[in-house]
Amino acid sequence: MDLFDYASEKEFSGSMPLAARMRPRTLDEFVGQEDIIGPGKLLRRAIESDRLFSSILLFGPPGTGKTTLAQLIASRSQANFESISAVLAGVAELRRVIQDAQERKRLYRKRTLLFVDEVHRWNKAQQDALLPHVETGLITLIGATTENPYFEVIRALVSRSRIFEMHPLDEAALNTILDRALTDEERGYGKRKIDLAADARVHFVDLSGGDARNLLNALELAVESTAPDDDGILRITLEVAEDSIQKRALQYDKGGDAHYDTISAFIKSVRGSDPDAALYWVSKMLLAGEDPRFILRRLIILASEDIGLADPRALQIATSAAAAFDYVGMPEGYYPIAEAVLYLATAPKSNSAGAIFKAMDQIKAEGAGPVPIHLMDSSRDAKGLGHGAGYQYPHSFPEHYIPQQYLPKSVSGGFYEPTEQGYEKEIKARMEKLRKAGKPPE
Repeated sequence: MDLFDYASEKEFSGSMPLAARMRPRTLDEFVGQEDIIGPGKLLRRAIESDRLFSSILLFGPPGTGKTTLAQLIASRSQANFESISAVLAGVAELRRVIQDAQERKRLYRKRTLLFVDEVHRWNKAQQDALLPHVETGLITLIGATTENPYFEVIRALVSRSRIFEMHPLDEAALNTILDRALTDEERGYGKRKIDLAADARVHFVDLSGGDARNLLNALELAVESTAPDDDGILRITLEVAEDSIQKRALQYDKGGDAHYDTISAFIKSVRGSDPDAALYWVSKMLLAGEDPRFILRRLIILASEDIGLADPRALQIATSAAAAFDYVGMPEGYYPIAEAVLYLATAPKSNSAGAIFKAMDQIKAEGAGPVPIHLMDSSRDAKGLGHGAGYQYPHSFPEHYIPQQYLPKSVSGGFYEPTEQGYEKEIKARMEKLRKAGKPPE
């Protein structure tokens, strides 16, 4: 008996959690993910016609229906269905599944569908062990993962699978699930008199984080912990709802997609000069347990990469915030982080510091040119080799500037291009004035 046989047998058991009891039994009961499982969509057609021959990877956050969809595929398919958890099963269990699949195909010409929950938990060797059997078609893989398969699943397995991304459920989908749980007399609370206050409903939906399991768990806790009033009505007020789901479950794994997507949103918000968005994303990271020093390192990089000389103080603010955080710790450390975020988000922007990569690219492409002889160190070889001869000391001239050749003769320059932003506008004006003073001698 596998996971899905057991779930089917125990489906109506009162001992099962509400989320398990309310798991959809048909594709028509499946809520959300219309872009991949809606009427007429490719995956739905393949499931309904039992023609799921290519492996698939279901990728998305918890509570979006990955396991439910696998169970529905199992219920519609004539193929043998096996399921294992990558957290618990190793190569030995996989070998058993493969051996059974080989026997089944040889004796009965029957296909095998293998559901691997949290497939990203398998290491490369474990995934490699599955690969040849997916490649030959012995196994049709249905993998579920909360992490981006392009990073967490081996490339060869990804290339042999169709990837379907599943998104957090929207408000309409969550309300539908909530209504079903309240009205279903067989699996839900339809036989009870429950009055769910409008503000309590909003609280449940809002704080579930797009996760159906979170929503149903909260509802179950509220119902099972609340006694009916004198009229026999079980009233779920906002206060009860708040006690049942006190904190939003943030979709954030410091080693996964949510981490990289959130830091990306944060960086782009600072770069885009949106202080509100920058505060929002940094707050999400901090509440989810992100290391504040990681955030501060990103701010230091941002100060040079995206602000630079448009506001030279930005780098000072970022490094000072990092030092202040180390000095005061948490929770007071939120203040220097917030100050740095706001300063950088509202500062004028320039990416001209990226000019260093233009210079590096030229050196990589053409090699480094020789140092002009007048720029060479004169303290050692001035007499014998003439090093330093002809060098003109800028401080000896008006405005402490004299045009002369500083680059190798084969290099034309043009790496740094000051912008019109902030302080850099003054730099640009000054450089243009100096360059008009005369072309460096050949």
